Parts: sequence; C-alpha cells; structure tokens
Amino acid sequence: MRLLASIVYSPHSWAAAKPIPRTRLPQPFRQSSSSTRYLLRTPAASAHREVPTPIVFVSSSTWDPPSAKGMSTASSWFSQRGFTCLELDLARPSGNVSSQELMKHYESEVASHIRLLSIPFAPVIIARRAGALIAQSYISSYPATALLLISPPPADAVLPRTLLPTPLPEFNFETKFPCAVMCTKHERPALEAANRLWKDPGVDKIVVKDDEAVMGHEGLMEIEQWMDELGI
Repeated sequence: MRLLASIVYSPHSWAAAKPIPRTRLPQPFRQSSSSTRYLLRTPAASAHREVPTPIVFVSSSTWDPPSAKGMSTASSWFSQRGFTCLELDLARPSGNVSSQELMKHYESEVASHIRLLSIPFAPVIIARRAGALIAQSYISSYPATALLLISPPPADAVLPRTLLPTPLPEFNFETKFPCAVMCTKHERPALEAANRLWKDPGVDKIVVKDDEAVMGHEGLMEIEQWMDELGI
C-alpha cells in the first residue's frame, strides 16, 4: 500500500480502431438521447506525448451535484498532457427505481459511452463523491486500466435515501488492477473506519489538505504522479 500526502496546502470487448486525430478540438457539452451530457477532449497538439489510455470522468450532477465538482478542470488539465478525456455527466433516470436498478442504469450508460470511444485500451475511471458508486458498479462488470475514487462515501449505508432509496449491498469486486482513493485530511478518519477499499492494503491512498486541493494543482499533480508510477 502506498500512502501519498500532498505537502502543499493551498467493454466487454474492445475493438481496435484508429487513434482519434489530435487536430480535433474539444466539443461543447452535448446531450445524448438519454439526456446524459458528455464532452470528449482529444490530446492537445502541444502535448509532448499522446497517451493511448483514455481517462473517463464519471459524475451525475442531477443525482449528486458534488460528484461533478472539478471534473471539467481535471479533464482539461489531462488533455493538455496528452490524454484523451471523456467527461460523462449522467442523467438520473425518471420514475421510482431501486438503488440496484439505479446503479445498473448508470453502469449501462457509462459502458455505452465508453464503447463509442472505439479506443482499444480500457480506460482509467475517475469519480468523485457518490459518483464513486457508479464507477464501482461499472468496474464490477467491465475492464479498466485503473480506478481512482475521490472522496467516496465511507460506506453505501451512510448515503441519504434521496440518493439511495433502497439498501445497496457493498461492492465486492477484487482489486486485481490499480486502485486508489483520494481524500482530504478531514475525510480520512471516516474512510479509515469504514471504507472497504481504504482498508485494502493493495489500494493506494492519496491525502490532500482540503476540498479545494483535491482538484487544484496539488491534487492533479498527485493524480498524474500516481498514473506515472503505474506506467500510464
């Protein structure tokens, strides 16, 4: 287990395809037929390298507004460093659904959009707050190069019924691929006490001073260092 601390306080199958041309510019947020908003950022022409592994930023601002905080900033930052970045802000389904049906809905949405990338490399999945549940639901069924959860709930049971209307079993996927949890110093004790992944010695931990540092320069540098150490 590797523990990082910021010292600055401030699809089932992947079809081979041609790389996305670097001359394409990021498009404004678009809406799919399901009302999910998405934005694809291709590697900046000024980047010193083009990374074959894409990064997918998963959120659902209509379900959990904090899940989307800082995602556009991070996506833009990493595209400048040669990554293809896909931002997914998933629409909450209409009607009354159970928590498990909700997760299956989100999992299907993420899988569908990743499949459309047509890149023959499983992505790095990054999610924040309750969006971490969506990422874990996807990871339970589909391949990923790595998983980073930012400020995840200590446990599913602590989330209010406005987010999870019915009990949701804790995820039990095996961490046989690189995983990391990032949090603030304030969030760390709760995660140490109850979070399954935090207790896993094979999961990397990244701790920064506060919420602003998470998607600020310090946090983004920590994420980049983590991926560099993984060889991504």
